[in-house]
Amino acid sequence: MTGPMPTLSKAALCGLIAAASLAPAAGAAEMREGGKLLLTDGVSTVEGSAGGGLATWAVIAGDETRDGIGGKLNASEVHLPAYDLRVYGAAVGFYNRVEISYAREEFDTGSTGAKLGIGDGFTFDQDVVGAKVRLVGDAVYDQDSWLPQISAGLQYKQNDKGALVKALGAKSADGVDYYVAATKVFLDQSLVVDATVRMTRANQIGILGFGGDRDANYSAQFEGSVGYLVTRHFVVGAEYRTKPNNLGVAREDDWSDLFAAYAVNSHLSITAAYVDTGSIVTFANQRGLYLSLQAGF
Repeated sequence: MTGPMPTLSKAALCGLIAAASLAPAAGAAEMREGGKLLLTDGVSTVEGSAGGGLATWAVIAGDETRDGIGGKLNASEVHLPAYDLRVYGAAVGFYNRVEISYAREEFDTGSTGAKLGIGDGFTFDQDVVGAKVRLVGDAVYDQDSWLPQISAGLQYKQNDKGALVKALGAKSADGVDYYVAATKVFLDQSLVVDATVRMTRANQIGILGFGGDRDANYSAQFEGSVGYLVTRHFVVGAEYRTKPNNLGVAREDDWSDLFAAYAVNSHLSITAAYVDTGSIVTFANQRGLYLSLQAGF
């Protein structure tokens, strides 16, 4: 699945959100009132949306269901041998139907920057604005059906180092990812399962721009998560995320992690993970720790 994708317009984004907000509920099960079960709205991804640390899920951010507006604030850091990634973000869920998210990503090269010839402590910054719409199903309350919660979304990404990423072979400093996610919570088995297909041109999620000298087109990439609810406050699991390989000068590998998330209560949760990001800008075996703090409302 490769080829050009339509350019995002403000009118298209507004239409997506408006249509979802007016969409009727599919049944009584998704009309439940009150707070969600702990951790079933996911945590915060590195791109700001609700999900796992690496994979976007179909769930909508925030503790509120159909009659409320909720969300979460997050601060995360991925510490790798050659680099550090810091993420600050927020996501707001409207009536368990629409999610709007924002993330600021700071990719710090530290002392590696001097080795790459771009300067000690050189940092790539990226802004990510996302919108997600729940289309059908409820990940938690539709326990009498195999139908998962299915959502569609997009993320607009803007990198602030346009001249540099283009010098590396990227075609653009900004781009849009499109995705469809399916998430199901099996309460009897204490399992959370997610599968997401993302259409993207992003190099290292956009930190190195979009498209490249090897491939400038969109490609379909997979994101998957499996979590086991040890208790209602504690979940452990694993994620896997495939990546495109667009740049000739910087091979890109798939990402994976083993994670544990603990919800202190409905307003505070902590996530820790061991992350393997493979090769990043000629430095192989980039494995390290991920830590994220989320405050919900």
